[in-house]
Amino acid sequence: MNMEPNKILHLAVVGHTNTGKTSLLRTLTHDTGFGEVADFPGTTRHVEGARLFLNGQAAVELFDTPGLEDGIALLDYLDQLKAQTRQGSSRFDGPESIHRFLDTPESRQRFEQEARVLRKLLECDAGLYVIDIRDPVLAKHRDELAILSRCGRPLVPILNFMHSSPNYLNDWKESLGRLGLHLSIEFDTVAPALDGEEQLYQKLALVLDSHADTLKALSEDIHRQRKLRRDIAYNMIAELLIDVAAFRSTCAGDEESLKSATALLQDVIRQREQESIQALLTHYRFRQEDYPDQPLPIEEGRWGMDLFQPQALMEMGIQVSKGFVAGAMAGAAVDVMAAGLSLGTATLIGGVIGSVWQGVDKFGKRILGKLQGYREISLDDAIIRLLGIRSLQLLNALEMRGHADQRPIMLNTETVTGQFKEGDLPEEILEARSLPQWSKMSEQFETGARRNAAIKSLAHKLR
Repeated sequence: MNMEPNKILHLAVVGHTNTGKTSLLRTLTHDTGFGEVADFPGTTRHVEGARLFLNGQAAVELFDTPGLEDGIALLDYLDQLKAQTRQGSSRFDGPESIHRFLDTPESRQRFEQEARVLRKLLECDAGLYVIDIRDPVLAKHRDELAILSRCGRPLVPILNFMHSSPNYLNDWKESLGRLGLHLSIEFDTVAPALDGEEQLYQKLALVLDSHADTLKALSEDIHRQRKLRRDIAYNMIAELLIDVAAFRSTCAGDEESLKSATALLQDVIRQREQESIQALLTHYRFRQEDYPDQPLPIEEGRWGMDLFQPQALMEMGIQVSKGFVAGAMAGAAVDVMAAGLSLGTATLIGGVIGSVWQGVDKFGKRILGKLQGYREISLDDAIIRLLGIRSLQLLNALEMRGHADQRPIMLNTETVTGQFKEGDLPEEILEARSLPQWSKMSEQFETGARRNAAIKSLAHKLR
């Protein structure tokens, strides 16, 4: 869709002070750094703008305006101007009354804040009037709406803080209806519904008919982008789990060496999780400080080579005669290679032995190390489960979080159910157990079609 400059939809975000106007723009633009947000009124003192793009072109321009602070006095002043005009020969409508106000000295002095808001609304196609439904409906709110309506622009109320209790939602809807504003949009800027942005633009399309096609296209694009963003996030989590499941550390069999290797394992896994967290936060356009550190409770490594998991047999089975049963091959591989290596023999005799030896290039060094008293440490299943749970919880929290939310993200893993809480680990993780070259943290890291396929398959199961 090619957007002509005059077809770009211009929206002024207006309302009383401290109702969440800047927060709305942060959430709609997915920009945690837009404007300034604080708990005291009058934080925004000038007009700031942001653009929403569709197919690489600007489709909507949003303008954050200062809060209306003295609506009651301004309405009285507008009525005085109107009365003065009646005494003369001319008459003027609502927009003209606002223009005349903007020409007065008062618009640059006492009502400077309000003048900025009205001037911007006159320049825009419509206004979004943000309401904090935690506040009761007061005379100042009614006066603000009366003033804004004189600009002659469509006004759409945005009902903010929907998840707060108690609130005055019903009172607000009733009052808005009495003022002729029968279409309002429920949108919590801190914790919007999963499809909240899509619904917002679809409802705006009902009011702004001349821009309906743009708004509908924007809603559909947001839906596509949300799905794509989530699919990529699942892929990122799947790769994390493959990396940590495949990683292992080799050490001598004495206690000090084991402790040192375990500490190394812990550091590597923690660093990998931190990289994954940062990647997810960046992917969803949040900051590191939004998610406080929660140390991964690695108490001990997982012992054992995992070399003869069924998946490892399949790895070696590709290189042996197809007629052998995997379970039997496992026993033969262990016995034969162990006997040959323990005698220092590099030649193995027999058809079965010859087939198995083809796998030594990939596994021989690991087996030799084990026979010489070395041990391999890999991550315990419980920690992999925890990593899966935490990552999915973080993903869900980011999906439901508005970019105006200033509270730190906290995860509650005790409420998690599913594959990582109960049942067997996914096949892809078990396969990675026997393939240390699949871990990015390994010096022998090798990527390839099989690893990529495992990540893709695991990501699909995580959905």
